[in-house]
Amino acid sequence: MEDKQEMKKRRLPHKICLLVVLVAALGLGLNSVHRLKESGSAEQKLAILDAAKGIFDREPSEVQELREQSVAETDEAGYQEYYFNLLDEGERRIYREMLEGIQNRQDNFYLTTSEEAEINKVYHALLKDHPELFWVHNRQEVYTTSYQGSDYCEFSPGYTYTDQEVTEIQQAMETACQEVKGLVPEGADTYEKVKTVYTYLIDHAEYASSEDDQNIAGIFWKGQAVCAGYARAVQYLLEQFDIPCIYVEGDTRDSDQGHAWDIVQIEGQYYYVDATNGDQPQFLEGDAVQLAEHKTIIYDYLCPFPQEYEQVYTDSDEFPVPECTATDKNFYVLNEACFDHYDYQSLYDFCCMRLDNGAAVVRFKFRDQEDFDEVYRQWIQSGGDEYIQDVARYYMGLYGISTVEYHYGVLDNLKTMYFMF
Repeated sequence: MEDKQEMKKRRLPHKICLLVVLVAALGLGLNSVHRLKESGSAEQKLAILDAAKGIFDREPSEVQELREQSVAETDEAGYQEYYFNLLDEGERRIYREMLEGIQNRQDNFYLTTSEEAEINKVYHALLKDHPELFWVHNRQEVYTTSYQGSDYCEFSPGYTYTDQEVTEIQQAMETACQEVKGLVPEGADTYEKVKTVYTYLIDHAEYASSEDDQNIAGIFWKGQAVCAGYARAVQYLLEQFDIPCIYVEGDTRDSDQGHAWDIVQIEGQYYYVDATNGDQPQFLEGDAVQLAEHKTIIYDYLCPFPQEYEQVYTDSDEFPVPECTATDKNFYVLNEACFDHYDYQSLYDFCCMRLDNGAAVVRFKFRDQEDFDEVYRQWIQSGGDEYIQDVARYYMGLYGISTVEYHYGVLDNLKTMYFMF
């Protein structure tokens, strides 16, 4: 019993000391404010009150430092950050805090907000702007630790790759960048660079599900991805050429099937670019899809006609995206393979011209559905293949052969037709 009493006696002075310190601190603060009432400026009064608030709120010093930092309006690495520019001032601060923490691969770090909706919005904007942050793109959930009555939290994004794997993937990304730059013709314009990126990705990847299919690691490291991986890879490579490119998520119209694509700015106009669908020769209706040797690049999804693309896909309403209206960089328009109307002689002459130029694939497009349907009926359906046989005979005469095998493919929704010899 005596021992316990002695322990109580020893503890009591500590409590008294702590109380005295707090009272003294409070007294000094109040005394300072009282004196400032008489002689101090309004700015000095606010400074004292803010200091007192910091003492009693017990907000971590790291959070206080974050609140005092200025918010950079542009990215140090040069990413265009389209979605960052859609955020308000407070959200931009959270964006920069997230970016720094994820770039440094910190397991936990502070954010100067605890609002879940705000955190989710900013996190989605960040991931859409930064394809190079592949180590978080496969994460379905993130975790936050908030504190009652506070307006900050600890953010835990979670990472999907080891440091060694991150290094390997970044090396693969750099290799791809150098290869693409080596393929771009000297003096190439923006469209040629976009087309080179589009073609490169389709030549070096295949559409397949995997653990890495949602990010650029799937493309550059494993050579396999789904739409999110393709779209982020397009964005990443075009960022290296300083070409504005916006990653977009949405759905297949009239269904709940998600999809991802890009909106690219070329000479001041916005165009859709969908490399995923460009790597889908099975989309072609017809026997051409059976030919393994013809991994035909579907250029229909390189700057497609906006109204045709929008009949199939619709973007999400989470963020607004630029409207696409231009058609002059459409693959068929640029290659004079888009027909305003159908007549047999013009189409026959076009096919022969393409064969004269050494093409193994002859493709063309119609603006009007009725014209497309008429060509389909005359050249493919109901024994009307005598029209394409005229082209086949020209091909045989051109190469001095007696027989030739040809196949066809059709993209009805885009009003395009392929013949492969």
